[in-house]
Amino acid sequence: MSDSAPTIQTTCVLCREPEGMQEYQRMAAHFGRDLSTMQQDFLTPIVLPQVRERMSVRREYHTDTPKAPDFLVGLRSHTVWEKTPVKLFCTVAGSPTPIVKWFEYKNNVPIDPLSAPGKYKIEKKYGVHGLIISRYGHLGNKHFNILKHNVYKILLLTTTVNKNICFLLAKMALPLLSGIHRSKLEVTLLDRFGVTFGTEGESLTLVATMVVVPDLPNLPPEALWYRDDTLLKPSRWVEMSVGGGAAKLTFPHLNKDDEGLYTLRIWTKDGTTEHSAYLFVKDAAPSVVGAPGSPMDVTVSDVNKDYVLVSWKPPNTTNEPLITGYFVDRRKSGTKDWVQCNGSPVKVCKLPVDGLTEGASYHFRVRAVNSAGISLPSRMSSGVTAAEVESDVEVIKIEGKYDIVVRQEELQGVYVTLLEPPTEVHATEINRAYVVLSWKPPSLRGRAPLWYLIEKSEGNSNLWQRVNTGVQIRSPRYAIFDLDVKKACRFRIIAVNKYGPSEPSEPSDLIQKVDPHGVPSAPGQVIASRNTKTSAFVQWDPPKNLSNLMGYYVDCCVVGSKVWTPCNHRPYKFVVHGLIPGETYIFRVQAVNAYGLSEESQESAPLFIDAALTAPSAPYGITLLSCDGSSMTLAWKRPKNTGGTRITSYYVDKREAGSLNWKEVSHSPATSRVENLTAGVFYEFKVQAGNLAGVGLPSEPSKAFACEEWTMPEPGPTYDLSFWEVRDHSLLLQWRAPVYSGASPVTGYFVEMAKKGSSDFVTVNAEPVTHCYLKITGLETGAWYVFKVRAVNVAGKGKASDVSDAVCAKALPDIKEIECGVDEETGDIFLSFEASEISEHSKFTWSKSYKEISESNRASVSTVGRRSRLTFVNPDKEDLGIYSVAVSDTDGLSSSHTITEEGMVCPFWFVPVSNTLSIVPLKTELNYEVLEKGHVRFWLQVQKMSSAASYRFIVNDKEVTSGEGHKISHNASTGLIQMTIEHFTRANEGTYTLQIHDGKAKNQSSLVLFCFHHVEIAFIFIYFYLFCLGPHFSEYLTFHVNDDCTVMLVCKLANVKKETTFMWFKDDEEITLDVAPNPMSGTCALPIPLFSRKDQGVYKAVLGDDRGKDTSVFEISGQVFEDIINAIAHIAGSSASELMLQCTPEGIRLQCYMKYYTEEMKTSWFHKYALIASSEKMRIGGTSEMAWMQICEPTDKEKGHYSIEIHDGKSSHTRSFDLSGQVHGTGMCIHLPKCLFSLSSVDRGRVVGGLPDVVTIMEYKTLSLTCTVWGDPKPEVTWFKNEQEVLSDDHNQISFESGKFASLTIKNVTVEDSGKYSINVRNKYGGEFVEITVSVYKQGEPIPEPKLGQMARPTPIPTSQAPPSKPQTPAPSVKAPTAAPSPSVKSPTPTPPPSIKSPTPTPKSPTPPRSAKSPTPPRFMRSPTPTKK
Repeated sequence: MSDSAPTIQTTCVLCREPEGMQEYQRMAAHFGRDLSTMQQDFLTPIVLPQVRERMSVRREYHTDTPKAPDFLVGLRSHTVWEKTPVKLFCTVAGSPTPIVKWFEYKNNVPIDPLSAPGKYKIEKKYGVHGLIISRYGHLGNKHFNILKHNVYKILLLTTTVNKNICFLLAKMALPLLSGIHRSKLEVTLLDRFGVTFGTEGESLTLVATMVVVPDLPNLPPEALWYRDDTLLKPSRWVEMSVGGGAAKLTFPHLNKDDEGLYTLRIWTKDGTTEHSAYLFVKDAAPSVVGAPGSPMDVTVSDVNKDYVLVSWKPPNTTNEPLITGYFVDRRKSGTKDWVQCNGSPVKVCKLPVDGLTEGASYHFRVRAVNSAGISLPSRMSSGVTAAEVESDVEVIKIEGKYDIVVRQEELQGVYVTLLEPPTEVHATEINRAYVVLSWKPPSLRGRAPLWYLIEKSEGNSNLWQRVNTGVQIRSPRYAIFDLDVKKACRFRIIAVNKYGPSEPSEPSDLIQKVDPHGVPSAPGQVIASRNTKTSAFVQWDPPKNLSNLMGYYVDCCVVGSKVWTPCNHRPYKFVVHGLIPGETYIFRVQAVNAYGLSEESQESAPLFIDAALTAPSAPYGITLLSCDGSSMTLAWKRPKNTGGTRITSYYVDKREAGSLNWKEVSHSPATSRVENLTAGVFYEFKVQAGNLAGVGLPSEPSKAFACEEWTMPEPGPTYDLSFWEVRDHSLLLQWRAPVYSGASPVTGYFVEMAKKGSSDFVTVNAEPVTHCYLKITGLETGAWYVFKVRAVNVAGKGKASDVSDAVCAKALPDIKEIECGVDEETGDIFLSFEASEISEHSKFTWSKSYKEISESNRASVSTVGRRSRLTFVNPDKEDLGIYSVAVSDTDGLSSSHTITEEGMVCPFWFVPVSNTLSIVPLKTELNYEVLEKGHVRFWLQVQKMSSAASYRFIVNDKEVTSGEGHKISHNASTGLIQMTIEHFTRANEGTYTLQIHDGKAKNQSSLVLFCFHHVEIAFIFIYFYLFCLGPHFSEYLTFHVNDDCTVMLVCKLANVKKETTFMWFKDDEEITLDVAPNPMSGTCALPIPLFSRKDQGVYKAVLGDDRGKDTSVFEISGQVFEDIINAIAHIAGSSASELMLQCTPEGIRLQCYMKYYTEEMKTSWFHKYALIASSEKMRIGGTSEMAWMQICEPTDKEKGHYSIEIHDGKSSHTRSFDLSGQVHGTGMCIHLPKCLFSLSSVDRGRVVGGLPDVVTIMEYKTLSLTCTVWGDPKPEVTWFKNEQEVLSDDHNQISFESGKFASLTIKNVTVEDSGKYSINVRNKYGGEFVEITVSVYKQGEPIPEPKLGQMARPTPIPTSQAPPSKPQTPAPSVKAPTAAPSPSVKSPTPTPPPSIKSPTPTPKSPTPPRSAKSPTPPRFMRSPTPTKK
């Protein structure tokens, strides 16, 4: 086709059935023309005029005849109690379907449900419009008053001016369920799914059973499932089934995306029946402790040829560290490999992804990152195909089977090769992470593929610089990540095709990389109110800065626990479910948007979890108990729903049978007796119940009762039947005695029982019971029963009671029984019961033989929270019997316990009274031992001892107190009581007794020193003789701390000779010293360098020869340990340097050098004179030479005065540092080192790649650890093993070539080479610290598995073979310490090996990783931990 004779070519796309395409091709072949010729000859003269005509003429849509909107059912007035829901309904009609808006009449403001979360709910179903107002009234009112109704109005908007506008309005107002589906099935829902809780990764099914009439197997009812009013369709995430009398929704793999309000709607003969309940999905266990939960709701938008925008919602972080960013992964459809899209975490909840393949389909997922690790991946997004957006395409339907797709440029009539410039260059996404440029492609594209070039200019200058060098952009979108946040730039776009580039577009406005919104501000006041027994209704004021809110996260905390729990895992809801009844909670709220979570709101006021207060339901079952001709005594059954609080009163109305007028019996709350009646007249009655919330609905009228005096000899009916202690096979039935006893007193009762629905009652008890209760056993678990009771007197059986309500023989979940025990502190015997649930007004009622225990001097009742205790004062035989407890305002929580003399049900009960005294249990009886210097110690140990326990020593019937010659002490934690006699003589022989009194429990133990006193005294004198003639200690073991903070245990010796031996022990294991002690010097000392908590224990010095031996014992624990630490702290604190500043890859570190530091020392860090606790932001730790505090990612908030205080028990040593200046990003500028300018600079030293996490290698092979490093200027490289620097020698060869390649080669590795290796790469701008774990195993042994947190299975690294010869002995300077020292290794001496210097702070010192604890360097001198012999 030549340029001189241009013609218009129209592309025809066939979008019909395969058979149509075959017919079309057959006809083309029959006429002998190819497809292109036929399209040109046929479509150009016939179809093209139609196309142009249709494009130029406005479409007309025929609609139904317009009909003005009208109210079929209007609004009506309401009078309601405060804080109760209000429902307003009306029905409207019109064509097209009217749009309905609700307004508040008093100020004519449209009602927006989002403006007051949870207050308003607008419904629209099949022309019926509803407005639900939750908790109507003012939140501040504390009393229940009658409120006048507010008047609300609705406004109907429509128009008939233009049919097109009518069409659009009708389209927007389509109902949720299109059309009325006529069904001939009657469906009744039975068991419905309730509020459900699941965990990510689990499978779960929501089930609702139903009755279908008629039940046709091949025609099940139509069931629709919705999540948050969105219709669900079967997919890989949800499976639906209907049949067998049940509708099921199955989740094969739960995810937090599945959380929401689920609604089941089923078509029935009368319309629809539906049921809704929440499903909550909590986070799965993280792969790393502390890692965040997975993101959710991953969506893909703005799809182009090679570009998409991925967005998601952030997870809730309640107890985890804050989220620092997100990784986005993509996967091509049909493959299993996920590819990470961004190299560094993005901090915003959306990421532009480019570089996609046109025509390929992709899935995306997101992972969250914090300081602890990376979360599990989110659910992957739906598949999306990278394709061009056809904005200039018109689809036209013509007569026949085909649709025609026409491009705009094909109608231009001119074949154009030169491009027009793009237009409308602007930024669609702006934040501190990136800027997304967008533009409109040129209308004339030259009928060739396009790509784009982007140029930028800083400020208003005309110096343009290419942005996308080396990247070919095919979509009118491009994300720029590397803009300077301080500079604003303009951009312009150049379109390019095979014929050449277009002119540049008009420059955009100035664009700067900033966060225009940021995280929202914290929500306002949080108000929680009751909803049900396990849920609460939470409301709050919206944040002042809304900033494109996604929703809110709600957290709750049990008062006093300080443990916050997330209530929702998708940011959308306001009713908190799954709470524990009877607990008190507080709530807080966070707002969520794409930039993250806001600060927490202020905590709500504490809320006791119980059902919301409502008026009680109607009483029922009114019966006549007695009549004397002028009055009647009535009884009725309590309301089934008490309204969340106890019933305070009943109101009775009466009327004569046949009359319509009811009369109040009295103006005050009525009793069950109705007086001033007329004999012979029939009366009807109705009853209303009242509580704190108001008066409930009246009961149904009773049947007509004749006012005639009762004269029958048999008793009247019993009443008020109730069930307690309901278990799987038994229950307790209680009733009240009849008001009318008949001609003689009542002598007993018979109980009759039948299954629910049966009229065949069976008498339970063969003989009448004389009390008003009966324990009924032998019931069938899960069966329903009804009962009635008859009273008996001499005349016979009386009238039966009304049939009771049905009761199911099934124990309540988590029900507990009464426990019997003895108080460990007071020794009192008690019965205790813990309720599984209570309400705010619940009361524990204790009874004996089912008669309430009133105030008594025999027992007392105490209740704390869910537990109540009945304590006996002086238990004896009178207290035997049946004890029961019942909890009011619950579902019948109760239990009983029988105490009998024969059965000894309570093992702590002692009969008779003389034996009721409880005993303090003893671990050991009273013992004695002879100590050094003639001291004698008497001691006894009890199993448990309270702080209020008392005791006394009695010697020969006289009490001995602590004083001169006697030292008496005790330890309540260990239960040890002891007395030491300093000089034991013949006058001290006799009977020793120790009496203990702990609460009401007592005990004593005695020791008689009569039979063997001569032997004892002789032994003591022999001891004194040996002590004077043989070697002994003139001064026993004591401690002191040297100036270098080494702890010394010192003792002085006397009467020694050359043959005298001296040995050290720790915890009865000998300590071998490098230099044997010399007793002849008169003094022996044991050094303990680098003292810490592991050096606690019992130290013993033993001195002896042929004349005898002596022993000195020194225990380092408790107060002695604290004294040693304080002495070390005094020396270390005095030597402490001023605080110094050190740059690290994570931020900055404040360091204080001193002679010795250990974590046991009492040190405190302060910022602006406020105490600092160790956290992810500020980590506190130290080494043996310094204490440090790491400030991660410093900001303006971290500026100020810092100080450290070292406490030595008497005084404190303070060192400080003023961290002033301005903070920019992660560096600081004024008064701070220059290195802080470049903490995030790319010029710092770092490891580019090459090192594995774990290396496993066989013994006698050669290991080579090689990596690529980078830095400007060239970094310094240092290798470490177990945090000690590795020096290059024959065994360990270190090389650093071309300033890029660093390697450590270990020849002929042995087991001693196992350990943690690390490389420290550092220059003046900072550095990086990388760790590698090396594990060497012997030939023939299985390859060891990697430890948790390392690679799942290490990849064997290339090694060079070495002959299996005897391993060489490593040089002493790099010898790795063995796991356990051999017995020949001597005890530590304060002098380190000459080749090892004490580490000094240098820039090469490895910085501890964020997740690691404070590093403790290996000790050059072993602590005196004994070698086992």
